[in-house]
Amino acid sequence: TVLSQAFKHLFIYSQVGHEPLPPSLGRNLFGRQVYQLPGFFAYAKHIVKIDGKAGLFKGLAPRLCAGTIGTLVHSRVLQESGNSQKEDLSSLQQVVNETAREMVARSCATIVTHPFHVITLRCMVQFIGRETKYSGVFDSVVTIYKEEGILGFFAGLIPRLLGDVISLWLCNMLAHVINTYALDNSMSHMGEIKNCSQAVTGFFASMLTYPFLLVSNLMAVNNCGLAGGLPPSAPAYPSWVECWRTLSREGNMSRGNSLFFRKMPVGKRYAVDQKRFF
Repeated sequence: TVLSQAFKHLFIYSQVGHEPLPPSLGRNLFGRQVYQLPGFFAYAKHIVKIDGKAGLFKGLAPRLCAGTIGTLVHSRVLQESGNSQKEDLSSLQQVVNETAREMVARSCATIVTHPFHVITLRCMVQFIGRETKYSGVFDSVVTIYKEEGILGFFAGLIPRLLGDVISLWLCNMLAHVINTYALDNSMSHMGEIKNCSQAVTGFFASMLTYPFLLVSNLMAVNNCGLAGGLPPSAPAYPSWVECWRTLSREGNMSRGNSLFFRKMPVGKRYAVDQKRFF
């Protein structure tokens, strides 16, 4: 979690559309010259130059809280639900039952830890406007409660839950189909092959459900008093559905989905003064 926090900064900043460094001429994987946006290392160097190395770990404390509490809740829910599978169930029914149990456990963990997720995102997005509104876990809790009430802690929760649930079912169902109909059980190293198919289907499912994650993160910082979530940097979305529609209309449903090979958006113009594309 500590190491991935540094990577998460570029992920979040690019999701909200903040591009402090202009595109530069580079080469793609096929050697052709194209205009590219700075990747993780260039972005990290920019953050360190402004805030020092500590700038790469803003929001780490609430994220550690979310990770710890989420793991405990997830494990407890799975333990309480138990494993009541019957031996005479078909393989498909077993997969459905296991996926349903995992869905309940993940959903409970997501709901419980979402307030820490919101705080984490807002602590990082402060970098855009050089703000200090969210300075710690407890101070952030007080600030959100005073300004937005209880609902403020669950901004962006619905699309996040939907994305998690859809991704889980897609991953497990696709893996079951591949393992049942595309693989021969007599093959050697069958266990490793099934694990590989699970990883591939998980990656595929995460790609398909990425827009839910994007919308969730945007709504978590939307209209919260930070420059990164207010006009002109970002529209004030009345709901996550409207956020989805706006991104879809603008062709931005995949914005921020890459850390390294980042292409310049087609048909967009880079505004140096606002550090974003229009």
